[in-house]
Amino acid sequence: MDEGMNKMIKVSNLYHSYSNDDNYAVKDVSFEIEKGEIFGFLGPSGAGKSTTQNILVGLLQLQQGQVEVAGYDVKHIKNKMFNKIGMSFEQSNVYNKMSGLENLEFYRKLFDVETKDPMDLIKLVGLEGKENIKAGKYSKGMKHRLTFARSMINNPEMWFLDEPTTGLDPAIASEIKDIIKREKEKGVTIFLTTHNMYIADELCDRVAFIVDGTIRLIDSPKALKLKYGEKLVDVEYFKDGELIKDSFSTVIKEEKERLVEVISKYDIQTMHTKEATLEEIFIKVTGRGLV
Repeated sequence: MDEGMNKMIKVSNLYHSYSNDDNYAVKDVSFEIEKGEIFGFLGPSGAGKSTTQNILVGLLQLQQGQVEVAGYDVKHIKNKMFNKIGMSFEQSNVYNKMSGLENLEFYRKLFDVETKDPMDLIKLVGLEGKENIKAGKYSKGMKHRLTFARSMINNPEMWFLDEPTTGLDPAIASEIKDIIKREKEKGVTIFLTTHNMYIADELCDRVAFIVDGTIRLIDSPKALKLKYGEKLVDVEYFKDGELIKDSFSTVIKEEKERLVEVISKYDIQTMHTKEATLEEIFIKVTGRGLV
């Protein structure tokens, strides 16, 4: 079997300039995404996340580089490609004069493949009882959920999610994350753009850090934590009747010896290991925050 058959996205040497000069929003970006993988594209606003995503889904014309999505060359986009992909963007672009249900009914007619039942999707994203209200009267969070539901209607093999939980209350955000996990289990490939490192850490098999239009690294959250995360043990212990809080490295020899001494000599109150968060690692690797 051709190894390329398992790649849902192949991007090599991608450049894009909005001013058609050498002022690039995206510079020499290359990556591949395996079938069934959740791939996180992480970076601050203006890093090149949306530009890359918009080229992948055909909203921006490919200027320079090679891009394949779901087996299609985006330089010569075929309508059939859109049967295979779903898109949920942060800016909800729903029809305000139609109800939530009418939005989904209208959208399903655009596809040549079997579609999901719109009412099932309404229930899935917690909009049941609101399906007959005009989308223009929906709150921002409800519009976001409707856009998310719509992106699933054609049973996409390749699913593009842009900030899928932004602006949602924690309970709904948790449900959205569960839906994403279930779709992955079915073999759906997911391209997730976000600046929320907690979601990326929880959902992604691999992440790419992008800053100023350039990818700085690609790896799994676990591998990144092992490589860049400080392995520390926080200990609270009683010494001469006083509660002492201290932190020990499990990598540096002297610190390990000191930790063993504390454990053997003193009454330990609490002890736990901790690792750097993905956000701390991002800042360490790129020298940039995520806002």
